[in-house]
Parts: sequence; structure tokens; C-alpha cells
Amino acid sequence: AEERLERDVLHVTALRDRLENLLFQGLDPLVLNGHPQERLPNTLNVSVPGIEGAKILEGLPLLMASTGAACHDRSVKLSHVLSAMGVSPEVGMGALRFSLGRSNTLEQIERAARLIIGRVEDLRK
Repeated sequence: AEERLERDVLHVTALRDRLENLLFQGLDPLVLNGHPQERLPNTLNVSVPGIEGAKILEGLPLLMASTGAACHDRSVKLSHVLSAMGVSPEVGMGALRFSLGRSNTLEQIERAARLIIGRVEDLRK
């Protein structure tokens, strides 16, 4: 793991940045949650304001991602982390969190972006 750490970091950073760019090109509005540079190389957290992240993901059963909200007693609440970061509920409830790994491919990232953009477009209709 130590021998491939630098290579893996470069790989997942490039994939994360590609996913981010594709989503920002295809979705407006879209909000980046967190710092644009000082963040983990394998993690992307964005929000689609006005659409719950859970609604987006429920239509994408093949995509593995999470929302920025947690379910408690059948109600969905804003993540305490996003809340502490000052993210408004309107933005934070639309959060999508992606964690990438060294086994992910560019093709998977591009397919995921197409699926997410398509799902959001369908929900906005």
C-alpha cells in the first residue's frame, strides 16, 4: 500500500476532479460542499439545491453514493457536519457524497456523471 500510495492519490484525485467537472458542467445550480483544494483526494461532496439527495439516489440503484442527510425516526435531517459548515438546509438536503477508490475507472466516473445529470433533469421536469 505504501509503495502505491502516491500513484493511488493521483489517480483518485484525477477521478474526483473529473466527476466534479462533469457535474458542474451538466447541473446548474450545483454547490461544492467543502474547500475546493484542501480536502481528501477521494471524496466529493456536492449539493443540488431544491432536490433531496435521497430522491436523486433512489432512482440510481446501481450507483453507490450517500447523502449529506441522515434518517432518524423516518424523517430526513440535515447532516450535522454540513450544518456546522454553515450549509443551509435548502442546499444541504440536496447533498451527494462520493467516495472513490483506486479500483474506480474513468469510464465509471463518466457513466456516473451521466446517470446523475439525467436523474436530476428528470426530477426537475
